[in-house]
Amino acid sequence: MSRYDSRTSDPTSYRDRRSDSGFGGSTGYGNSVRSSSSKSDYHASEAPKKVDLDGLPHFEKNFYIEASSVVEMTDREVEEYRKRREITVEGRDVPKPVKSFRDVGFPDYVMQEIAKAGFTEPTPIQSQGWPMALKGRDLIGIAETGSGKTLAYLLPAIVHVNAQPILSPGDGPIVLVLAPTRELAVQIQQEATKFGASSKIKNTCIYGGVPKGPQVRDLQKGVEIVIATPGRLIDMMESHHTNLRRVTYLVLDEADRMLDMGFDPQIRKIVSQIRPDRQTLYWSATWPKEVEQLARKFLYNPYKVIIGSPDLKANHAIRQHVDIVSENQKYNKLVKLLEDIMDGSRILIFMDIKKGCDQTTRQLRMDGWPALSIHGDKSRAERDWVLSEFRSGKSPIMTATDVAARGLDVKDVKYVINYDFPGSLEDYVHRIGRTGRAGAKGTAYTFFTAANARFAKEVIAILEEAGQKVSPELAAMGRGAPPPPSGHGGFRDRGRGFGGGRSWS
Repeated sequence: MSRYDSRTSDPTSYRDRRSDSGFGGSTGYGNSVRSSSSKSDYHASEAPKKVDLDGLPHFEKNFYIEASSVVEMTDREVEEYRKRREITVEGRDVPKPVKSFRDVGFPDYVMQEIAKAGFTEPTPIQSQGWPMALKGRDLIGIAETGSGKTLAYLLPAIVHVNAQPILSPGDGPIVLVLAPTRELAVQIQQEATKFGASSKIKNTCIYGGVPKGPQVRDLQKGVEIVIATPGRLIDMMESHHTNLRRVTYLVLDEADRMLDMGFDPQIRKIVSQIRPDRQTLYWSATWPKEVEQLARKFLYNPYKVIIGSPDLKANHAIRQHVDIVSENQKYNKLVKLLEDIMDGSRILIFMDIKKGCDQTTRQLRMDGWPALSIHGDKSRAERDWVLSEFRSGKSPIMTATDVAARGLDVKDVKYVINYDFPGSLEDYVHRIGRTGRAGAKGTAYTFFTAANARFAKEVIAILEEAGQKVSPELAAMGRGAPPPPSGHGGFRDRGRGFGGGRSWS
């Protein structure tokens, strides 16, 4: 039996994990042993405001007891393990990492799901993030997409939910996960459903662009976990379809992306409705000043864990090619590149604007290429269908705006093509990160124009850090030289040679 399964002997105070009941049971809050009203400030930079917690029930959130195998790890062993797995930590009283799932002490119902999923060992972010999250402290996690961070916060969330009083009629969720896009929100929901099913934890996904009716009904029935995009959640709150009074576990996933998309005011509005002694987990792939400022606003005395280098860098499993082209060369270059690489593998092509995405896709289809597009103006049904066709390989080419750059988890994307260079280096790294996932190799091609010259030095730095070849044209642009005349350069120079047929047919 897990050590978490014996927290209370009063079955009416806390959720019966195997019960089918949604409401009912005690509406009191039992004898929780921990309150978090004593949080200290975030790096002593911004003291928390005095908040009246009278009337707010205490809640339990520290569930972590070190396994004997973890206790026995020496400081040197901990240091060597973190170094080997590229784990950097900051904060007070940071717990040691765990090397195996059994070291975490998850309840049996969670361990059964882990075994069913076929996982062999925790990823670096899970190894260090699980002990941090289970201790109930605020947490900043800096890790790239595909690192296992979703389960790094979802499995402790399930433990957290099961330690709280059951929902009463009219209660909102206990766990709130905010995500920037509906694609990411849906993927988080799939994991929450898979790992929460054994303990009857209900969830719903709240996002815009679809009818509200089904989402409203879920909220009215009562759900312990809500995964939401900020705009639709505020709509639901203002319409009194839900409230955040019961939220004690808050997750902001891909905080950098949410800020890029202009969600700062909505995030602040949502968080202002949540009790201040909640546990907050703040996840980001990058750590720009804006992300840090928001963290300072919402977190107190947090742990911080960074996986890999805190500096921006690309996945070394991805082979990167950056080609200097003119704007009017792009489409012909794209077709030649597709002729060379098309073998039935999934190819993801990124563009800046929706109109360009549709126009290029239409032209590709007219030229006989099996392409579909996805962007923010598409209906949910169409986006879901396009993703399904792409995932299945029925349409192995998908063009996309940055709505698909983060949170889109499609296995076996072999090639990423940046038809348009993105507006930031962070987005470049995220885009190409759609390939080379889960230990696989991948290749990224990027069309780089004179208009992108301001990014040349930083792109060169990313290429060099990853051990990639820098073309003479890009190197010259990085030194401030004008771009080469139209028609010069091309991926052909790298020995790939265009030609070959469309072997997908």
